Amino acid sequence: MLSPSYKPEDYPLLPDLPGVYRYYNKEGELIYVGKAKNLKKRVSSYFIKSSGINHKTRRMVKEIKKIEIAIVNSEFDALLLENNLIKKSQPKYNVLLKDDKTYPYLLLTKEHFPRIFPTRRVIPSKGTYFGPFASVRGMHNVLDLIRSLFNIRTCKLDLSPGKIATSKYKVCLEYHIGNCLGPCEGLQKEHDYLQDIEQAKNILKGNLAVAKSHFKEKMREAAEKLAFEEAQHYKEKLDLLEMYQAKSLVINPNVSSLDVFSIVSEEKFAFVNYLKIKNGAIILTKTVELKKKLDEPDAELLETALIHLRDQFQSDAREILVNTPLETAVEGLQITLPKIGDKKKLVDLSLKNALYYKKEKALASGENRDKKNRVLKQLQKDLSLLQLPDHIECFDNSNIQGANPVASMVCFMDGKPAKKEYRHYHIKTVTGPNDFASMEEVVGRRYKKLLEEAKPLPKLVVIDGGKGQLSSAVQALKNLGIYGQVPIIGIAKRLEEIYFPGDSYPLFIDKKSESLRLLQKIRDEAHRFAITFHRNVRSKNAFGTQLTSIPGIGENTAQKLLKAFKSVKKIREAKKEDLITVVGPDKAEKLWHAFHHS
Repeated sequence: MLSPSYKPEDYPLLPDLPGVYRYYNKEGELIYVGKAKNLKKRVSSYFIKSSGINHKTRRMVKEIKKIEIAIVNSEFDALLLENNLIKKSQPKYNVLLKDDKTYPYLLLTKEHFPRIFPTRRVIPSKGTYFGPFASVRGMHNVLDLIRSLFNIRTCKLDLSPGKIATSKYKVCLEYHIGNCLGPCEGLQKEHDYLQDIEQAKNILKGNLAVAKSHFKEKMREAAEKLAFEEAQHYKEKLDLLEMYQAKSLVINPNVSSLDVFSIVSEEKFAFVNYLKIKNGAIILTKTVELKKKLDEPDAELLETALIHLRDQFQSDAREILVNTPLETAVEGLQITLPKIGDKKKLVDLSLKNALYYKKEKALASGENRDKKNRVLKQLQKDLSLLQLPDHIECFDNSNIQGANPVASMVCFMDGKPAKKEYRHYHIKTVTGPNDFASMEEVVGRRYKKLLEEAKPLPKLVVIDGGKGQLSSAVQALKNLGIYGQVPIIGIAKRLEEIYFPGDSYPLFIDKKSESLRLLQKIRDEAHRFAITFHRNVRSKNAFGTQLTSIPGIGENTAQKLLKAFKSVKKIREAKKEDLITVVGPDKAEKLWHAFHHS
């Protein structure tokens, strides 16, 4: 264990051995995990080198207060340990592999007459899992093939010998249409059923050659017995299997299992594609996105993804093809960067997938950004605004015949709700149902506070209402001396007219316009926020009135009771001892008498 305050001469404490190092900050939080062929050289390089280290790494080094190391036997062991520690702790300066999907598996159950069915939950005690599959469609293609080739049951019956012997089960429709051979009535022996399961397992493992040999042998045996219908039956299954293989065949079927990885990188992200090959066919393809933290080189990123994906998709291939050399020699694996031939074509295909994924992500983020800017630019054009309205605030009042008057303000940043900036207002200076005066009060209060706190003013203020409410809001801005600095409009609900200060003629924006839909969305959100707040206030006041009508019970006491018991009904039902705990013996006695002796 070291401290970065150590001088260079202190680094002999570190061994010249492979291992993993962990950096912690002053709070004891793990912030980085790294691997090294030589711990002494690698760790000391962070603190001795003055050049060649990027600013992100320098920032991390400043946070390091404690270092821990773990010595391992080889560089590959260090790579595996590093991967496990990153996966477990997800330190903030390590590469983030963005892939939080729950993948589907096919489960071969551990029971009499095993079943095969899809699942996303992995419980090892249930049986053997095959996968995960990168797509649901790919999984169902394999499952459909197996069910076409073999008579695998789909029911959930307990087919233990004892249960079958009781003759409590009857064959179902699956038996009558030929998809099941009726093991529930003892019409199929478990030994025969398990032979089919063994062949299904070979297909699930990608070993199609074994399944093909099985059907060829069965076809030959049937032909020798002159059972030509049976032979034709096996030939059809063999044809089905070969058709399935032909669809996914990309190279010579004599090529054994191998994995193909390619990486394409940009400033902040990298994209790694993985092709899993069995007997010349692609049985899985997957692309993942890695978020860079310390400007990691492509070789390091590819190593991270390689270990993760091989572990996740349970690869046992001993040969790996890549498009960039790796820094770590991986024991027991042959890692090749092919230059020509079928293997080079596979790497090119993988790279094509990675580039497509990168392009797709860029288009998606660009479209979202363009759409947001397009709507705001259209709104800017429709309202003749000098600035893009990327900060909009909208006000609405709510009261019923002047009772419990409240108001709300909602805030939209970049065209989206910024809910942390939403505000509720109790009307303080207005008596009776006066929407105009209430609007002037809340607009004045909002922007007086922003000015006092030196916070930026919005690029557009929207008032829910027509000319009257707008005039009141304008007066509030004039009182603060900021009228003219903040664009302000009113939106009247009946015909969705847009009113400008001092203009008696409204603006009508095209009803199909995205800019009008944005204004409607903001207005409706302000209305919803105000109505919800008003409903809550009205409800609390109604409860409070029932309590404050009791002599000796004031508003503060009523609120204290409601906070403790949640409702008047529960206060009424409470024991006297519980009331005494909340409000004391004198007031508790008054409540008790009012509820139980009136």
